[in-house]
Amino acid sequence: MRRVLIVSPHFPPVNAPDCQRVRMALPHLREFGWDAHVLAVDPSGVEGFLDPDLARTLPAGQAVTRVPAVPAWLTRAVGFGGLWLRAGRRLAAAGAELLRRERFDLVFFSTTIFSAMKLGPRWLRRFGVPYVIDLQDPWVSDYYSRTGTPPPGGRLRYALAQWGARRAEPTVVRHAGHVATVSPAYADTLRARYPDVPAERYTVLPFAAAASDFQVVAERKIEHGLFDPADGLRHWVYLGRGGADLAPALRGLFGAFAAVRRSDARADRVRMHFVGTSYAKKGLARESVRPLARAAGLAAVVTEQTDRLPYLRGVSLLRAAGALLVVGSDDPSYSASKVYPYIMARRPLLAVLHENSPAAAVITACRAGEVVPFASGESTEALAARLAPALGRLLAATGTEPPTDWAAFAPYTAREMTRVLCRAFDSALPSPHRTGPR
Repeated sequence: MRRVLIVSPHFPPVNAPDCQRVRMALPHLREFGWDAHVLAVDPSGVEGFLDPDLARTLPAGQAVTRVPAVPAWLTRAVGFGGLWLRAGRRLAAAGAELLRRERFDLVFFSTTIFSAMKLGPRWLRRFGVPYVIDLQDPWVSDYYSRTGTPPPGGRLRYALAQWGARRAEPTVVRHAGHVATVSPAYADTLRARYPDVPAERYTVLPFAAAASDFQVVAERKIEHGLFDPADGLRHWVYLGRGGADLAPALRGLFGAFAAVRRSDARADRVRMHFVGTSYAKKGLARESVRPLARAAGLAAVVTEQTDRLPYLRGVSLLRAAGALLVVGSDDPSYSASKVYPYIMARRPLLAVLHENSPAAAVITACRAGEVVPFASGESTEALAARLAPALGRLLAATGTEPPTDWAAFAPYTAREMTRVLCRAFDSALPSPHRTGPR
């Protein structure tokens, strides 16, 4: 049995998207020859939702080392609150002590705190332990400068972060034993940027879905608490982040629905719920969906809850919905990770995705819903015209179960995604330690 040290600062019971890969992989790692020890920040030091029920999805006795963080209320008083600045030195020290004291064959960085990945080359030099990185978002990106979209945190802070990213990414990627990316576009970009890194050192690994999450929700009778599914209305749900990059798809969706309402009485009973649209602290977020709905005359139809739900309450919400909406970014490299639990929720699904989105192909191949693709720069009117018939079909299907091809969906389950991840782990080891393909 080989051992992997997993660096995942936002580890459960923190409810954070960037720890879902680790959470879903842990129950299956030993099956594929790996035993894991997780390095994380103590939940009391993390700004975010705590979801105690998430701990019930972890293997019993999972080894975890947690480090404290400087309280955010203290550092925000002097202008910063990022978790790496508050806990990075302690994470680095704890990881080095674990590598010094115990035998590990590999280090795996699975986080959107990119600064943590700079520990990989450092530990490789000091301890000789190879590492794998999991790029869930682009580290170096020209999206905001290319599109003119305001970056998170403001232009100055984002520019400084990108300056640091351009300095750190080359060393981290070139010395990594393997690189996992959630999107094929991310891997293509890295291959072009670093032609000296062999192509076989990359694996495209979308986020998985775990049937066990749905089982926990059913067994514990976890309720979402947002609407009464028996109130006679048709509740359509979008669960995930908002943002300016979703505006083209949302404008098309709302324009189409406004047109459908004028001709189809069934639409009068529809309520669209957009939930968890911001990562900002509770009470500080700005709506990014409702303003577009109001502009389309849908203020009475669309609700937006910017605050995120605990993960398993979100699973309950997906199951309770009459239909599900997937709204994608105008960035073709964006990977809509929500797609996999959406499919497992077994609800009618309409996806408005960029024509190059990898999620569109998955939904279509699994026959899990209807995809209406859009092109970069496509007008709202053109997209709305193509969406209107699809909305009519969604009205007819609301409350039914789609004819999903579960055999086609099998590669996207947590177990199969973990199998692929462990192949990446194996490939990062020195040759005598590799076990070969599974």
